[in-house]
Amino acid sequence: MRIISLVPSQTELLYDLGLDEQVIGITKFCVHPEQWFRSKTRVGGTKKINIEIIHKLTPDLIIANKEENTKDQIEELSRYYRVWTTDIKTLDDALQMIKEIGELTNTSIKANQLTVQIKEKFIRLNKQLETQNPKLKTAYLIWNNPYMAAGGGTFINDMMNHCGFENIFEETNRYPEITVGELRKKNCELLTLSSEPFPFKQKHIEELKLQLPNTKIILVDGKMFSWYGSRLLYAPDYFQRLIKELKK
Repeated sequence: MRIISLVPSQTELLYDLGLDEQVIGITKFCVHPEQWFRSKTRVGGTKKINIEIIHKLTPDLIIANKEENTKDQIEELSRYYRVWTTDIKTLDDALQMIKEIGELTNTSIKANQLTVQIKEKFIRLNKQLETQNPKLKTAYLIWNNPYMAAGGGTFINDMMNHCGFENIFEETNRYPEITVGELRKKNCELLTLSSEPFPFKQKHIEELKLQLPNTKIILVDGKMFSWYGSRLLYAPDYFQRLIKELKK
């Protein structure tokens, strides 16, 4: 089977399922694993796929995602190739996706083992959070100028819940533009600045701290909150460390 992955987190999953020979193309944002990023043919970005390169690669299967990829391009590719498109909004969605990719690629044993390990780690995390009350009123910023936050109906929102955070924008769908004034009005206790897609830095904490002196502001690893493939195996440990730091 000749596979092209158009989704960074699912590219990493394919690697962890041992599909080195089968995967022939990835996007320029598929930075993990590093050896694939250096050696695999790149077919453009997640939003701007180079369809001509894909035609040259003649894949048997293209793996895409409803949120990451552009509808028009996926529909165009579907005219020529088998395209399997995921729509991941929760941890359960992600676990089901891992199982299905295992079935599609004849790696069900590895995929099922991975889902069991991920489930066990999240169960332990959730037990730890049972004593954490009340939840911190939290906003998760994904973009700067304008500020954009993760709202409800997103995988990030589900990860925030698993982390014991109350997303103050959960009632707003997807990724709303927000203002500092809204953060004040909603009594934001914790403001998390993601490393991706916008790479927030310490200077952004300092800028926001001037406007939000009573809010705890931290940088977080965006991959741990938004990558829904095999990286989920490491997310609970990261969340535990994050919670421990916040308690200090």
